[in-house]
This record gives sequence, structure tokens and C-alpha cells, in this order.
Amino acid sequence: MMKAQRVTAILEYVKEKESVSLDELVDRFGVSKNTIRRDIQELVDEEQLVKVYGGVSISKPLTVPYQDRKVKQFHEKQKLAKLAAEFIEDGDIIFIDSGTTTVELLDFIKYKNVTIVTNNLDFTLDASAYPNLNIYSTGGVFERSTRSYVGTESAEVIQKYNFNKAFMASTGLSLDKGITNSSPLETQVKAKVIKKSEQVFILVDHTKFDKYALTTYCDFDDIDYLITDQEPPQAYIKHSQQNQYEVIFPR
Repeated sequence: MMKAQRVTAILEYVKEKESVSLDELVDRFGVSKNTIRRDIQELVDEEQLVKVYGGVSISKPLTVPYQDRKVKQFHEKQKLAKLAAEFIEDGDIIFIDSGTTTVELLDFIKYKNVTIVTNNLDFTLDASAYPNLNIYSTGGVFERSTRSYVGTESAEVIQKYNFNKAFMASTGLSLDKGITNSSPLETQVKAKVIKKSEQVFILVDHTKFDKYALTTYCDFDDIDYLITDQEPPQAYIKHSQQNQYEVIFPR
């Protein structure tokens, strides 16, 4: 691939992913890290991309609106949200992560009596119609691209809570990179939740497997359930049997 073609391809790839690590670009394009750095610098100089810790991100993170991501794979997200909701019982104290998948949980738990902590603005607003749901918000810096509250302040608030179940979203997951996310600020919150919850549920649709984003917020040995909308690759089934977490999907 010629340099000009590669630079264009890099830009399109990062736009699709929103944030990408240098290592992922090296693997994707089969060139050295120094070559990737030079290509990225051209795009940064042109204000097409911005550098972030360990990688690169699109200049305008709202290029893919939250509402568009919410509609994408909607029926799949509803399927796995319904499966996840079966694990939520009256009296639970749960954390619901920010994400277009986890927000779908509300339809299936709105008549249960549970205490919910969340960093998702839309979930908080939608859940306010149901007085049986006790809702606590983490507060913090509002991240428009994900409609979530993020950062150090949110992470500090999480430290005060004790959850018996946490329902987490992910930009992508892979057996070698773990459970990943594209926003370092969100990762601070996610990582803290994992430590404070007795059980951890990861909710991802089938498009998220064998993909990874900029940051890893937990490993597979930190989770208890991996819930998805269809049978995942057999490598994940085998991995779950060896590492004591359960894979849940529609049978």
C-alpha cells in the first residue's frame, strides 16, 4: 500500500473506531510503529486527528452521534438486555454503566424494587418515571459523546458505594486485550466499579468480539458473566470454561 493510500485508510479506520491505539494500527496496517507515528503526525498536523495517551482519536468525537449508536443493533441489544435483567432481583443494589446496550435494561426492570447507581444521563431521566427504582447519579464531568458522567470525581463517588451486581458496557473485547473502552475518562469509572461489585456482568452484542479499543478497564478473570445476543466464537466458550466466568446467550 502506498503511503498516501495508507494515511487515508488510517483516517477512515480511526473515524470508524473513534479512538485507536498505536499497537492496533501497527497490527492493522502491517508497518512499524515509527511509520504509524509519522502517518499519524500528518493527520494531526492537518487537524484530522488528535493524539491521546497511547493512541489517536478523531478530532470531533461527536461525528457518530449517540442516538445513531443507540439505534444500531437495537434488537440485538434488547435481546441481551432481557437476558441480563433476569439476574436482577428485588432488593439488589446495582450499577448500570453508560452505554447504548446497558440503557436498554430499563424496559425489563422498571417494575422491580432495586437501588441503581448510574453514570448515564439518559437512564437517570428515563428511570425517574418509576418511583420503585431508587436512582443515584455519580455526577462528574459530562461527556456528550456518550451521555455519561466521567472522570476522577465520578470515580471517587463510586468508591463510597457497594454493589452486589454491576452491568457494564464495552467498546470491544478480545482474549488478549480483555474488556476495553475508547474513553480513558470513562475507564477510570468502569475500573472502580469492577472493584466495588460482588458480581460483574459484561453486556456486548456480537459485533464487539475480537475487537479492542484504546484502554482496558478489566480482564476476564474480573468478571462473572459475559452476556451477548448470539453464540460467540468457540474460543470464548472454551476460555470461559477455563477461567470461571459464564457466557450467556439466547439458546
